[in-house]
Amino acid sequence: MELADKPNFTIAGVTDWTAAGGHGSDSTLRASEALTRETLTLKPGNGSSAAAVASGGKQSEGELRAALGKAPESFAANRQLGELYLHAGKYRDAIPLLESSYRIDAADRDNEYDLAVACKGAGDFAAARAHVRNLLAHAQSADLHRLAGEVEEQLGDPLAAVHEFEQAVRMEPSEQNYFEWGSELLLHRAVWQAQEVFGKGAEAYPKSARMLTALGTAFFSSALYDQAALRVCDASDLNPASPEPYLFLGKIEMSSPDPLTCVEPKLARFVREQPANAQANYLYAMTVLKHRQPGDEKAVEEAESLLKKAVTLDARCSEAYFQLGVLSFSRRDYPQAIGFFAKAVEANPQMAEAHYRLGMAYDRTGEAEKAKQEFQLHAEIKKQQAAKVDRERREVKQFLVIQPGKQGESPVH
Repeated sequence: MELADKPNFTIAGVTDWTAAGGHGSDSTLRASEALTRETLTLKPGNGSSAAAVASGGKQSEGELRAALGKAPESFAANRQLGELYLHAGKYRDAIPLLESSYRIDAADRDNEYDLAVACKGAGDFAAARAHVRNLLAHAQSADLHRLAGEVEEQLGDPLAAVHEFEQAVRMEPSEQNYFEWGSELLLHRAVWQAQEVFGKGAEAYPKSARMLTALGTAFFSSALYDQAALRVCDASDLNPASPEPYLFLGKIEMSSPDPLTCVEPKLARFVREQPANAQANYLYAMTVLKHRQPGDEKAVEEAESLLKKAVTLDARCSEAYFQLGVLSFSRRDYPQAIGFFAKAVEANPQMAEAHYRLGMAYDRTGEAEKAKQEFQLHAEIKKQQAAKVDRERREVKQFLVIQPGKQGESPVH
């Protein structure tokens, strides 16, 4: 299979983060950034990995160590034990063994590839880059370009990284390569371009839940909430037992200015599939509240019951405590609201809005000093969080994109 056509864009450079464009509110932009970070961690849906497959049927660690003890200068003995550690994620244990086999036979490309992967896994990105470049000088492959992209991103060169990921797709348009290319674009705020790549990936791999979820995140980042929800709703249908699409749906729904049609039945299914999941109960409660009609007290009662179940299942579910506090406050039951907001703060001391609401509840009960303390905490936490967000944004460069028919370069969002 080949990539049918060239993308309608060229990544030409990088620039510092800018607030131009994007969402109308900082809270929604933060939600977009959070979903992007979670998208980058999505795993393939088949539950298997090349490492797991490669490690099947191998000798035990003890047997391999014994073999190495008998022949310490053996290429095979060093490599086989190094492979065992590599596939087990013990990268620092793997490196000296793979380095030994590399010194014995530097021409073995498979061994050097494994050594590059081990160096990357151990955080020695400069060494990984050196090995990848040496391998690319001898032969080109999609796996090498993808690995090069991963290393270049870690070394702070996203421009080189995105070109490596694109080349990997050109050589082998696999699900993984599409996902890595789209994720790199999304991370660096080229969200329209990420939509194009994830869209092509979803066409090629319609059964990939993570591709559809990533496409939904890219739409969400462009404030296309309905399209975002539809893609993630489709992802949830592929494997109804998987919690990941539902978690994305709940966050998309809460950040959308309007209720999203497909979300409520999917989150209802989430609760049916996983009734003991606190997040399932919390997210469905929030959807019930958002979709309720004015004066529908039955919906409020249902949501409140779900929220209480969520905190019973997980005492650290600060968001559910917070919403219970909001409901109590709306009924002017300020003592009960204080209890719920205090529980939210106990579960998550950095929840700024819970401190603020707790201060409001104390103010209503005439406890001025306690209210003042909570308002001060709210202000301090908000200031710290704003500084952290600003720092994180400055650390992520944005891509400059050239599009056909348009002159010059421009940052994209």
